[in-house]
Amino acid sequence: MLDRKPTPISGAKLGATGTGNAALAALSPQPPIADQRPASTGLSVVPWGRRRVLLLNATFEPLTALPLRRAVVLVVCGKAEVVHGDPTGMVMHSATSSVEIPSVIRLSSYVRVPYRGRVPLTRAGLMHRDRYRCAYCGGRAETIDHVVPRSRGGPHTWQNCVASCARCNHKKADKLLSELGWRLRVVPAAPRGPHWRLLAGVADADPLWLPYLGEPAA
Repeated sequence: MLDRKPTPISGAKLGATGTGNAALAALSPQPPIADQRPASTGLSVVPWGRRRVLLLNATFEPLTALPLRRAVVLVVCGKAEVVHGDPTGMVMHSATSSVEIPSVIRLSSYVRVPYRGRVPLTRAGLMHRDRYRCAYCGGRAETIDHVVPRSRGGPHTWQNCVASCARCNHKKADKLLSELGWRLRVVPAAPRGPHWRLLAGVADADPLWLPYLGEPAA
């Protein structure tokens, strides 16, 4: 049980301070260009500037995915600790200190987060919901399709959007499923679960995050 009084989460609490920026400026990745991960990890290649770090509350509850720079600032300022480092084992060095490149960090103090029940519809979230499988043929999905086309009054909602392969998307065009004799493999629905807001905004989640996120609910 926590014996600290919860404090509301805010941009100031998680933002970079002057001290943090100064410390971060003195750090540099070794090697300087760190866009590659060893092939043996099986992880996708993510550009250095686009990497995200999972931020956990003091209770290990997932909060959000931070840009790498902000995550390192929190660690440098002592506001968070590294739970899991990057699988490559990279470290940022300065003349007097070094910081492990994180994949998962945990806040030192508990923050209270307001409840948000509605999950925003994003491409990343929808692809994750449909497991990157075409709702029509089951093949690998690369695009998003409106079951009832927008040109025919279809809304842009979780219930009317599905992942689709390029071939099915092109063939379907602005037709209705009844006109093609097609059927959906799974009825689309809005996702539910405590961590879907986080997943909806992250295109490439590190496998190290999964124990904290759990199984997504479709």
